Amino acid sequence: MAHGDSGDGRPSKNQRRELAREKARLNREKQKKRDRRSRWALQGGIGLVLVAIIAIVGLVIWNGVRPAGPGPANMASDGIHIGEGFKATPTMALASDADPVPTATDDSGVVNIRIYVDYLCPYCKDFEETNAEQLEGYIETGAATVEIHPLAVLTSRAQGYSLRAANAAACVANYSPDSFWEFNSLMFDNQPAEQSSGLDDAAIIAITEEAGVSKADAVAGCITDQRYKAWVDAATDRVLTGDIPDSNIEQVQGTPIIVVNGKQYRGELNDPSEFAAFVLAQSTEETDAEETPSPSATPSPSTTPEPAATPEATPEVTPTTTP
Repeated sequence: MAHGDSGDGRPSKNQRRELAREKARLNREKQKKRDRRSRWALQGGIGLVLVAIIAIVGLVIWNGVRPAGPGPANMASDGIHIGEGFKATPTMALASDADPVPTATDDSGVVNIRIYVDYLCPYCKDFEETNAEQLEGYIETGAATVEIHPLAVLTSRAQGYSLRAANAAACVANYSPDSFWEFNSLMFDNQPAEQSSGLDDAAIIAITEEAGVSKADAVAGCITDQRYKAWVDAATDRVLTGDIPDSNIEQVQGTPIIVVNGKQYRGELNDPSEFAAFVLAQSTEETDAEETPSPSATPSPSTTPEPAATPEATPEVTPTTTP
């Protein structure tokens, strides 16, 4: 009889106890393995979540600190300044979020006309068609310079045409600035309806070629890439928030916005004579201001002027042409 055997072939009490202990030990080992797998799975899941969170946070931070999109050359003021010979004033390119640099004006009496346009805006087209000839006359004679600011106010219409058109204008300004005047005119000649699909990129590129742009391939690539999209958005936001330097404008209500020597034109857009009169009035006002005697030229008290002639008695004159 084997030691511990009960004699009837059944395990003895001690044997049964040992078997139970061994079974319990095996169960504990299995449980430990299951626990380790669970911990690994949990830790792996937490790790994946942490990686995802880090990736999201990193993306947010990158979007917040990444460099602003590029702006076009020759548009440091957010517009392109065109003078005699329809030549653009060259300027350096600024980042899209940089503060624009107003175009410097001189004391020669040349009138500065700034026009803010959306190429989908029918009122902008009205003003362009009505006044283009006399604007060209001002430029040709050197009587005035014209600064055009392309905006994307109507981007939600015509499948984003306003944004694509303003981006194309920035591309022309950057690569072929002296073609801008002709390009601007052709964009209004080919203006699509507000609720249409707008002109596609191929049609806009064809317009740039008709305008005789140099570096046509570079202009086309710039248009299809929407290279200056961020700049267009930023320049538009600046105008819509009323940030129009050297002007009397406090609130923008729509396009076109026309500013002559710092004064906004509020007259009829399709009346060339009214606009011409406004330009002349601002030019005359500027000249009169330059010819006004300085305080040092005021007669001294020893001349004993009549009371009505003293500076205190001189009535303040408000130009009637000021809008």
